[in-house]
Amino acid sequence: MINFLPIDEVKKADHFICVVKIENQRNRAKVRQEIGNPYLSRSKTVWMKREEDFEANLSGEEGTTEETKSSWFKRIKKGILTSTAEKKETPEGLWTKCPSCNYICTVTELRENLFVCPKDGHHHRIGSDEYFEILFNDNKYDILFENIRSKDFLHFTDLKSYQKRLEETWNKTDITDSIRIAAGQVREHHMVIGCMDFEFIGGSLGSVMGERIARAVDYCLQHRTPLMIICKSGGARMMESAFSLMQLAKVSAKLSQLTDARIPYISLLTDPSFGGISASFGMLGDLNIAEPGALIGFAGPRVIRETIKKDLPEGFQRSEFLLEHGFLDFIVNRKELKHKIATVLALLKN
Repeated sequence: MINFLPIDEVKKADHFICVVKIENQRNRAKVRQEIGNPYLSRSKTVWMKREEDFEANLSGEEGTTEETKSSWFKRIKKGILTSTAEKKETPEGLWTKCPSCNYICTVTELRENLFVCPKDGHHHRIGSDEYFEILFNDNKYDILFENIRSKDFLHFTDLKSYQKRLEETWNKTDITDSIRIAAGQVREHHMVIGCMDFEFIGGSLGSVMGERIARAVDYCLQHRTPLMIICKSGGARMMESAFSLMQLAKVSAKLSQLTDARIPYISLLTDPSFGGISASFGMLGDLNIAEPGALIGFAGPRVIRETIKKDLPEGFQRSEFLLEHGFLDFIVNRKELKHKIATVLALLKN
């Protein structure tokens, strides 16, 4: 609406108070009439003219200024006809971008491609649920040793207490610790798979991970079943101090029992596999294999570069670099993982 003082009452420009909301052609005609008021300043006249042209542009009509005449956006029909009831929100997480090549695709397309980028083959990080679905027949498996939980024996506190950090992680995810143990069929072979979840405190090695792997070894010895551990970790869990470091020796000793019993142990290294994991059971497999482009090592490239004060070779600590230098037996694409594991187990069995 337009509210003006009568012209005969306006003595000075600063007496002019105007609230403009142009709604239709009749109101704009009134604006044109009042613009002729000799007491209005030039700036106010220009401002009112722009308001008029802006409203004309929104309603689908051409304004008189160059800005509105050359506007790239014009409505074909007057008014907004779309009902707000028909408005649809875009679901969160519908699209994803590859961190390697910036290729954008839907999450559904990426899942159908086993979380491998369709453009450059980059292997996205996935959790234990996705690996179990890829490997086990018909996604059927039994989860073992879920009753074992971490405890804050040392009452460790940094920015927050370790106990509080554990409780927050349990509430935020369905994961009980940084590794899950599952048993099921991989093609024609019964197999036990331990898969780490980076989502749980960086997949760090704690006393629960060590105990679960130890019990998985006992299960394999009892049922004469091969074991595979899918490594994805940043290293030992500092909140458990020596309790964490003791797991390196504990798990290595248990794996030697599998060797004595001539039961295969396969270590699959994924991105990232660092610290005490790669320094112990990550590299103790009868077969050490990895996904393409996985970052594997003890200390990170940045730490090494700052320590030795030299540039590192191209692709340093990537799985292709480790294969070339004899640390890995082969690299396997995620799409071929199930077939390769079944083939290897058949060869070892025979």
